[in-house]
Amino acid sequence: MKAVFIDRHGGPEVLKYGELPDPVPNPGEIVADVHAASVNAADRKVRTGGSLYVQARFPHVLGRDFSGVVSAVGERVAEFRPGDAVFAVCDVGQEGAYAEKIAIKAAIVARKPASLGHVEAAALAVPGLTALIAIEDTLRLRAGETILIQGGAGGVGSVAIQLAKHIGARVITTASAANHSYVRGPGADEVIDYNAQDFTKAASGCDAALDTVGADVAQRSFAVLKPGGRAAFIASGSQAPKAPRGDVQSLRPNVARDRSHLDRLVALFEAGALRVPEVTRFPVSEAATAHRVSQTRHFRGKLVLVVKPGPRFEVLRRRTGAEGAHDQRVSNIKFSFVAKVCRSRANSLESARRRRDKKKARHPSTTLTKRLN
Repeated sequence: MKAVFIDRHGGPEVLKYGELPDPVPNPGEIVADVHAASVNAADRKVRTGGSLYVQARFPHVLGRDFSGVVSAVGERVAEFRPGDAVFAVCDVGQEGAYAEKIAIKAAIVARKPASLGHVEAAALAVPGLTALIAIEDTLRLRAGETILIQGGAGGVGSVAIQLAKHIGARVITTASAANHSYVRGPGADEVIDYNAQDFTKAASGCDAALDTVGADVAQRSFAVLKPGGRAAFIASGSQAPKAPRGDVQSLRPNVARDRSHLDRLVALFEAGALRVPEVTRFPVSEAATAHRVSQTRHFRGKLVLVVKPGPRFEVLRRRTGAEGAHDQRVSNIKFSFVAKVCRSRANSLESARRRRDKKKARHPSTTLTKRLN
């Protein structure tokens, strides 16, 4: 199979795309043909060899979540058969989604509904699971409460906004000015421009906070809580930061892998309570480019590697080129948009032909005529 892997730690340049052996399912596992896999912050940490992510064995295939189709089942697997569309988040300690095939425990795999595309399912898996466990299980947010969500334009943040609004909470979020309309779309009631405002002065008396940013933003988030408030942290390591005051709770969501939470995400999506974060697509062979974008931490929604392209992605790629394809924000791309791209390209070609014909009439032997032909 083709896969993206590392044989040493380092920058994006250490990512290689090549052949590795196909996986075989152990008892209780399935093998899925991967159609799409998302790029997560943890992938960067694994690649660079952060303190909790040093790899003992190489080559190592990255990737924690995917969407695909079952191609083989191991012993004691009765709930799936080849041909089933599925999506999942890899078990703790396992990776391998940046590949054409992956072996994974059947118990943590969920069925992908036809209403959810493979790219969209991959984009929803990790941020959806993380946000769901943070908002519902950890913070236990209730209707009428106010929550501050740090980094609302990111994958987890944008899903968390929607979950909080579905519960009936008032949502304050932070985002750059360019992303204000984007975070208001899912339902943010108030948006703080973190480049122009101090969120500790713009927000106060919050019942809860969810930090997806880390560093000093995490520590400062306690300041917005009212007495008895609670804050959840997903970007501060395996432990929640110590609270600087005794009248609030500091919590680290336990993002366990299981089918039930993924099924709940599907139910929320099909009920119209949840939509997929904005997606930027990359061919899997350009994982290094995706990682360079990821490490800037300034992008909307999710970055997704397309492992098995569908027809719409192929058309877009042919029309824009690989470099242009990954710059398209195509979470909501429909055939009509692709058709528009194609029509625009066709019109440009027709205009070029007309200019060529005019110039040919005036200068029949110019090199420009040759080049246009």
